[in-house]
Amino acid sequence: MLELDELLLRYLEQGYPGADADEKTAFHEVLALADPELNGYLLQRRTPESERIAHVINQILSLPPG
Repeated sequence: MLELDELLLRYLEQGYPGADADEKTAFHEVLALADPELNGYLLQRRTPESERIAHVINQILSLPPG
């Protein structure tokens, strides 16, 4: 979905540069997730069990649009 790609791109541009090494590693783990799992997290239909992944998902979702 294009909207989900835009969320990831927004984080990459706005959040990733200022993230610490652990968050950057967790973001790479998020990118490695299967599409249905990632979509479930980004659409807030599922909650990640991993606190690291949950943190990155929250960071992605908390960025303002635009």
